[in-house]
Amino acid sequence: MEFFDSHSHFNDEKFEEDREEVIKSIYEQGITKTVCVGYNVSQSLHAIEISENTAFIYATCGISPNDIEDFSNQNLSKIEELATKDKVVAIGEIGLDYYWNKDNKEKQKELFIKQIEIANKLDKPIVIHTREAVMDTLKILKEHNVNKKGIFHCCPLNVELIKEGLKLGFYISFSGNITFKNAKSEEAVKMVPNDRILIETDSPYLSPEPFRGKRNTPSNVKLVAKKIADIKEISLEEVANMTYKNALNIYNIK
Repeated sequence: MEFFDSHSHFNDEKFEEDREEVIKSIYEQGITKTVCVGYNVSQSLHAIEISENTAFIYATCGISPNDIEDFSNQNLSKIEELATKDKVVAIGEIGLDYYWNKDNKEKQKELFIKQIEIANKLDKPIVIHTREAVMDTLKILKEHNVNKKGIFHCCPLNVELIKEGLKLGFYISFSGNITFKNAKSEEAVKMVPNDRILIETDSPYLSPEPFRGKRNTPSNVKLVAKKIADIKEISLEEVANMTYKNALNIYNIK
């Protein structure tokens, strides 16, 4: 059985001391592909470096709403330049975050739209971060078509977001939060058809149960897959296979 962790952050400082060992160990455990996601210019560069040194790791580049200080025309040009590199499979993570940032909503929207334009110019999908910003996120996506669509990463368990996101042609990615004891994950997971669902860890964050609170690694993507298998009443192997195929499709990996 092989697994594809569709969203990880090996570029995070929490992997600074043992990055190579963790990368080697996850492959041996069957996580044979993952995407290292950028979220500002420097960490997009770092993600690309990691991907270029590891055959089974791919990269994205983008400026997240929580890194709004990177928003400049010069940095957007840099993101566009980085996105042309061979192992960059998407623009992201990009989007809106009104949980951490309530005072710069218009600037977040502008940054989101400008990066959608870069994705369309380069024919890349996008990786969307949305937190407490469902209606504005959907409004932007309805008004600014994304040619190659993309992924709602660590998708909030919001029925309206999932319903409308699927209508718009996007993939839905679930992470460790669906395993939390108080998570109302069943309805959300059941809404997503098998050809549009992805699994991720968002490591080193959002460790699933029973490792909540500890550093997350892509090896824990199996626990996310297991939760989906239980909810959908299918085998773990089926979840592994379909999410692997879906990730290859949306990221256009041959």
